[in-house]
Amino acid sequence: MTSEPGRVAAVVVTSSTSAAAPPGVDPGEFLRAAAEDTYEVVAGLDLVAPVLLTSVPGMDEIVWPGTPVVEIPDLSGAALVEAAFAALPYGGQAVLVSGDAPDLPPLLIGKLFRRLGRARVAVCPAAGGGAVAIAAHLPLLNWARVGFDDPDPVRNLRAAAPAPRTVAAGPGWHRLRAPGDVGVLDPGLEGWDNTRALLSP
Repeated sequence: MTSEPGRVAAVVVTSSTSAAAPPGVDPGEFLRAAAEDTYEVVAGLDLVAPVLLTSVPGMDEIVWPGTPVVEIPDLSGAALVEAAFAALPYGGQAVLVSGDAPDLPPLLIGKLFRRLGRARVAVCPAAGGGAVAIAAHLPLLNWARVGFDDPDPVRNLRAAAPAPRTVAAGPGWHRLRAPGDVGVLDPGLEGWDNTRALLSP
């Protein structure tokens, strides 16, 4: 993977996604389906380079040809986000998207990039706490350490930032972190085809 300026959207996939598989659904297949759908959201963005960052073997099969697949440690919390940003040898701006958001509207990622016009970090909050996506200018600043499952990532980032306005919040969304979370998926919403097929009778 060569260094290039511009905007990068990276899907972050770790083994933890399998814990959200509902009863009767294979955890490995669930992880793969949710990750592939989340990747499809990212890969369909205009003027954004998609990347897959993962600690799960074999995930290179879910991406489009030419998409970089970068192995990262199977971490959690701020250590995962920091390792994920560090794995991107790019300049410019990047957004990390948790691999358990298969129905994430692409518009929400675009809003995070727009907020980076004035802020250093922008967060798409997750329902129930945490973050669906975290965007930042690269390289990541020392104070901008936060995890996808931080209970209140926006508040904690603003507390650590040199000025609160350097941290922006976009509209929130939901993630699939526990078996019951599949109930938030809207059958009428386009996309998430792989997860939809896996959950269908």
